[in-house]
Order: sequence, then C-alpha cells, then structure tokens
Amino acid sequence: MFDRLSWDALFEHFDAIMSSGHSVSVFTRWGPTTEQVWVKRRDDEGPDFDPPELFGAVAATAERHPIPGLDPANSTPQLGVPGPWYDRLPHFRMGFMPSSGAEIQSEYLFARRFAVPAIEAVRRLSPTIQPLTQISEIRTVAADTLWMSPEYGQDTVGIHFTWQLEQAAVERALAEVERALAPFDARPHWGKLFLGPPKGVGRSYERFDHFASLLERLDPAGVFRNEWLERKVFGR
Repeated sequence: MFDRLSWDALFEHFDAIMSSGHSVSVFTRWGPTTEQVWVKRRDDEGPDFDPPELFGAVAATAERHPIPGLDPANSTPQLGVPGPWYDRLPHFRMGFMPSSGAEIQSEYLFARRFAVPAIEAVRRLSPTIQPLTQISEIRTVAADTLWMSPEYGQDTVGIHFTWQLEQAAVERALAEVERALAPFDARPHWGKLFLGPPKGVGRSYERFDHFASLLERLDPAGVFRNEWLERKVFGR
C-alpha cells in the first residue's frame, strides 16, 4: 500500500502502476494527489513485492481504511501479510462493516485506452464532486465475452464513487459526470446509482439486440423483468 501518488505519476505510468499487482486500486478524493494505492499480489507471481515507493508514492507503515479517517479494523489485512484470495481481494473483512455503511455508490466503466483523458475529465469536475465524495476508486478490469458486461470485448477502467448520503445533490453531480464521460462511451454499473440516457443504457452494448431477443424467447411473460429494467435498460 502506498500513499499520495501524484496525478502526473499516475497518468505517465498508468499501465505500469495498474500492472504492478494482481489487483490494483487507486483511491482518491479528487484533491491535489490521490490518497492511496493498494497493490495485491499472488504468492506465485515472483519475489516478494515490498518496494519503499511506487513512482513517488511512499509505502504505508500502518494499515488503512479506503476512506481516510475511518477505522482500518474493518479492512482486510495489509502491509504484505499473506492470506487466501477470498480474504485479500475484498477490501473489507467478511462480517465487518463494508465502506462507511451510509453512502450512495456509482461506477462508470470505459475502454482502457481512454484511461488518462477520462480520468482527467472527471478531475475537472472536482469543485462539484469533491464535497460529495467519501472516496473514489480507480481500477482496471480484464475483457470478457459476456454479452451485457461492461467489459465485453475490451479491457476497461472503472471509476467508482462512494458518495455522501445526499441523493438529490449526488444526482446533480452525476449529470455532470455522465456528460464528461460520454465521449468515452462509459457504461454505468447497473447495481449502483446512475441516470443514463432516456433511450436506456442497453443500446451501448454491442450484443444488446441479441440479448433482447433471447430474453423475449426465454421469458415471454416478463417474469424476470421489472419497471426499472424496462425504463433504465430498454428505455421503454
């Protein structure tokens, strides 16, 4: 884990930083620097990884919570302590309070080739989003072959927001975030708060028509559909 990675270092060495472990998360509140970089590595990925710095970010000497100031007792063990993957890939211990426990979450994912300009576009919104942000996480996700996955056919970058519990203000901020990320064809995480286009987010997926046809064939009565899906995904 490393503290205070500069934005310049992140942008200049993005691929190297995000490839420095099996799972890498950059946490930020959109201030002058990022807050923390969590690097998680497999035991079989080579020699121990314990450098004193990461492109200028200083190695942490104490455990942290992703949200600065909160008790790290809820977080999974850090500082190079080994453990099984199911106790290390999550950021929070099983059975403990995840995140702050009182928040709104959003996440947008876009092709990895847009990483730097997309993150810069969100940074320009810091006067709007910073007062509402408990923490944001920047992460990368490998491509897959699932029709309705944000990662379908492309390596992606995700920007996650843990917002203050102020829904009206968050929705106003999301309108700006979605406009800023529109040039990068960002797709929202369906399980978190987003606004989305009036015609539904489904049209941003290459295999959406195939998915819709399959849905009509396998669920003609709409048992597994609801008003939210019809409005937010199908735009009906």
